[in-house]
Amino acid sequence: MNLGSVKSDQTGRMRPFYYFSWSGWRLLFAIYFRTRVFNRDCVPLVGPVILASNHASFLDPFLVGSSVPREINYLARDDLFTVPVLGWILRRWHSVPVNREGGGAKGLKAILDRLLDGGAIILFPEGTRTRDGKLQPARSGLGLTVIKSAAPVVPVRVFGTFEAFNRFMRFPRPLRVSVKFGQPMMFERLREEAKSCSKERLKEIYQQVADETMAAIAQLEPKSN
Repeated sequence: MNLGSVKSDQTGRMRPFYYFSWSGWRLLFAIYFRTRVFNRDCVPLVGPVILASNHASFLDPFLVGSSVPREINYLARDDLFTVPVLGWILRRWHSVPVNREGGGAKGLKAILDRLLDGGAIILFPEGTRTRDGKLQPARSGLGLTVIKSAAPVVPVRVFGTFEAFNRFMRFPRPLRVSVKFGQPMMFERLREEAKSCSKERLKEIYQQVADETMAAIAQLEPKSN
């Protein structure tokens, strides 16, 4: 994995603690998992962006985040911020606290604030890790976030992380993993319609955005282009 240039959304470069952690994860993935990254240039290096990825493993957010040369905002359960040391690390990683259901009004506001500030954030449309390695249906929460923001959505698909370290394993296996980024999606028409439609239609739009994003993820294959 080529380190490339190191940029973040606000300062032009990663802050020291984040860069240290980012470099450590990149080294781990390069050596232990022999990681391959495809279409990294689909991710803008500045400005707000939502990275929407499938979810197969605990490794996924770190694989996706360490594959792009900019700071990423991660989601973390709010109760983890009270754990000694871990809470300190999560704050240094600019993690967004969310409740056990994965959001809530406070969590959504925090996510939108990060995007408004020009940040990048990783979201998982499926909501939880797959239990069988297959893609799961998308939940409408992603659509809600997309519609309420102006950020482009980059579909992301990880490969091999389920086999390397799924929810049923105690230790990760040294198997090759890959991550592939797709072309940004803007949802201009649905965002415009959402400004004046009925509440019932708005709910449909949230789910439609989530479904279209999940479909774009499913179309990504584990090879270049």
